[in-house]
Amino acid sequence: MCLSVPMRVTEIQGQSGQADIGGVSRRIDLRFLQDVSVGDYVIVHAGFALQKLDQQEAEETLALLREVLESDETSR
Repeated sequence: MCLSVPMRVTEIQGQSGQADIGGVSRRIDLRFLQDVSVGDYVIVHAGFALQKLDQQEAEETLALLREVLESDETSR
């Protein structure tokens, strides 16, 4: 199963950058987006930033993902 997740951009170098989710940093490709700045949230799938999100939407999505993970852990 593939999952796209919101990540916060922490660094930009040309068409690539670094993004963070929960303290984990990954290199991402930014070529599909325009006007991305450090601090922006983007949806990342397979290493590619596909869409910008506002901070509230990103935080709500991350909270839902945490809830699903916690639910899965308690059901084991």
